[in-house]
Amino acid sequence: MKNILSFIIFFLLFGNLSAQLLPGAYQTQEYISLIKNKKIGIVANASSLIKHTHLVDSLIKLNIDIVRVFAPEHGFRGKAEAGAHIKDGIDKKTQLEVISLYGSNKKPSKDQLHGVEIMIFDLQGVGARFYTYISTMTYVMQACAENNIPLIILDRPNPNIHYIDGPVLQMEQQSFVGLLPIPIVYGMSDAELALMINGEKWLENEEKCDLKIIKIKNYNRESVYKLPIKPSPNLPNFQSIYLYPSLCLFEGTKISIGRGTNFPFQVIGDPQYPNNNFSFTPKSIAGVSKHPKFENQKCFGLDLHEKYHQIQNKPYQINLSYLLEFYDKYTDKENFFNPFFEKLAGTTELRKQIKNGWTETEIRKSWEKDLDDFKNKRKPYLIY
Repeated sequence: MKNILSFIIFFLLFGNLSAQLLPGAYQTQEYISLIKNKKIGIVANASSLIKHTHLVDSLIKLNIDIVRVFAPEHGFRGKAEAGAHIKDGIDKKTQLEVISLYGSNKKPSKDQLHGVEIMIFDLQGVGARFYTYISTMTYVMQACAENNIPLIILDRPNPNIHYIDGPVLQMEQQSFVGLLPIPIVYGMSDAELALMINGEKWLENEEKCDLKIIKIKNYNRESVYKLPIKPSPNLPNFQSIYLYPSLCLFEGTKISIGRGTNFPFQVIGDPQYPNNNFSFTPKSIAGVSKHPKFENQKCFGLDLHEKYHQIQNKPYQINLSYLLEFYDKYTDKENFFNPFFEKLAGTTELRKQIKNGWTETEIRKSWEKDLDDFKNKRKPYLIY
């Protein structure tokens, strides 16, 4: 009886350790045989961790021959702000060559892949179409397909995998913040999306990448997973990650979403907003937000950073009410939007709908058919 009681207490305190969620990178035993005695290229950044150790550092300790590292937006060690041009260089810790995939060069060239026998992709995304890591993955798949290099995807949890929402990208709006014909929130892990890219023949010339997937262990679409490290400088916590799909559309407007504050993607405002119960003043923050919108100007608006203060408070749709409210209260409506809005929205229709006074319900109704088509199309590629 005493032994049974001790087991129950242990289980309640520590949980079922065998059911612990493990990202692909953590499962070294599942992919070490694929890369041993091979020359490896790695797409990685600061989020590419195995617990507290960087994937690159871990593999070097295992005597894996890493030829070079390829860095996405924010850089290899993740210290560059959004949109900052990332330069090629040498990683000071490992002395490895680092090739930037953010800037003028977004797809690894044949020369940059010289000597690479297998590529590894390991980035922590947030499940939004305009988050550029999935565009980087697409270009890496293209380069690997063209050069007959297998690609191992070490899958990681998508904190917004539990829902699908937003307009599906119109291909005439294709850009690095929207490369694929998917909704803003597409509800797939990187590995699932990679399978879909292959299966739907979305690579140029209908190329097909030789994919090897290391799945997340003990994971499903309702798993609660708090990211151990922020995926980029302006997404510091799960509140910002949950709000990001809704608030990133403001990047295509005159309104600030808190870059240059302690709560980026958790507050909304501008100097002329009529409600002055809440205010914030954006400042330049090195490595996070250089010269943010309305720098050193007091902005009035909405404080959302407590809205999702519990990780279980997941959103299940994009919240358009914020965008509609700020447009309604903005006095200079002709200059509310900028040309970047269409790239983020992925469609020319959303701006028109807002300007023509459509309600959130009416706007959502216009997405339904495309979303239903996408949901059916993605089914064969789901892993979890």
